[in-house]
Amino acid sequence: MSTELQKDEKKGINISTKSFITAILVIFVLMILTYILTFIVPGGEFARIEDELGNLIIDTNQGFANVEGGIPFWKWILSPFLVLGAEGNVSLIAVIIFLLVIGGVFSSLDHCGLMKYMLDRITWKFGERKYMLLAIISLFFMAMGSFIGSFEECVPLVPIVVALAIRLGWDVYTGLGMSLLSIGCGFAAGICNPFTVGVAQELAGLPMFSGMWFRAIAFVLIYVLLLLFLFRHAKKVEQKTEATTTMIDFEKTPKMDKGLIWFASILCFGILVIICSVFLTFLQDFTMIIVAIMFLLAGIVAPSVTGMKGKDLGRTFLQGVGGVAPAVLMILMANSIKYIMVEARILDTLLNGAVKVAGNLPGSIIILFIYLIVLVMNFFIPSGSAKAFLLMPLIIPMAQIFGISPQLCIVAFAFGDGFSNVIYPTNPVLLISLGVADVSYTKWARHSVLFQLVNIILTSGLLLLGFAIGY
Repeated sequence: MSTELQKDEKKGINISTKSFITAILVIFVLMILTYILTFIVPGGEFARIEDELGNLIIDTNQGFANVEGGIPFWKWILSPFLVLGAEGNVSLIAVIIFLLVIGGVFSSLDHCGLMKYMLDRITWKFGERKYMLLAIISLFFMAMGSFIGSFEECVPLVPIVVALAIRLGWDVYTGLGMSLLSIGCGFAAGICNPFTVGVAQELAGLPMFSGMWFRAIAFVLIYVLLLLFLFRHAKKVEQKTEATTTMIDFEKTPKMDKGLIWFASILCFGILVIICSVFLTFLQDFTMIIVAIMFLLAGIVAPSVTGMKGKDLGRTFLQGVGGVAPAVLMILMANSIKYIMVEARILDTLLNGAVKVAGNLPGSIIILFIYLIVLVMNFFIPSGSAKAFLLMPLIIPMAQIFGISPQLCIVAFAFGDGFSNVIYPTNPVLLISLGVADVSYTKWARHSVLFQLVNIILTSGLLLLGFAIGY
């Protein structure tokens, strides 16, 4: 949601042509480079076995073997569509449905006036304490990522925070920092993230969420760095604008208040279910579906309570779906990168090469190299749990040879998985968030690259400290 959107409250969420073309070009270039890579890197694969839960993991005893690689041109060019039939397609389809639901719901909220009313009310209440609000919202998103492993599930809140940031006199980047960047930071800090730390510790044979104190320290330091980045940018934006947020005309409307209560209550119930999934593990595979259903329900009930007719609700919902539909192609193309590498059988070859390189490095540098391996692999495999099953059987034995504890490897894995989720163009959540915020990928990359660089320095220092103290 951009400044243009604020001028037209009835517009809803739309993917701008410029943002769409930029993202498509970036991803298509990556597809071409990946295809070229299939001619350079020989095929190979690790032997795999099933663990007790039926998950495929690398069998380090049988090791790596060269196989015939390559991918036909027709498969490469059709990969964005063939990926729908590949392994993991259920989660991909869920992400696409999730996106369409978000577009439809926000269109309805805009047309019934509830979105504007909600933003006006928050601005009226917190206009003079907006930096405190910025810190609280950022902490909330970081906590959602760090404690319950929420990432995709928070996407519906991103447009709300972006619109709020603009209403408070800041800009779209401040809103994305408060929401998208914050949840990426929290996901990486991983105090008790079940999808990265939890799965990785289980594969490493460690007690679930053990060694939490070091990750808690990392969480605090990363939060401080994030606030410094956001406060600095917000102050800079304020100096360039003459917008005021303290003298807003606002009048409470009982009908709108009722709709707002219904909307917030249903969303809070969805968040409560996500929190419960930390303890009720059978819910973890369905959290995105649950949030989508809750958000859809909130998007139907709240506008209806404000007096919106069913016919208007259906029409505006479909308009919103159409507005975000172009992002589906971006998501399919982004997911095709991994599909191409898997079909060409070069993913394991690259991983095997990285393990060989690690064997020639000094012991204290190994932990940073592990961090780098995860950073690179996250470009191709955004799923944290999928990367854990792929990497941990290789990382843990390699690290133990050099006297690096499994706990520190878990931290390096969490760092490598989380932060890059909000900078890599192959991550669907990033593409959706930038699309609904009407921000091109290149502009977001330029805006956030400084934070990412400083953050890499901070987290690398933490890993070296952990190695030095024997964590």
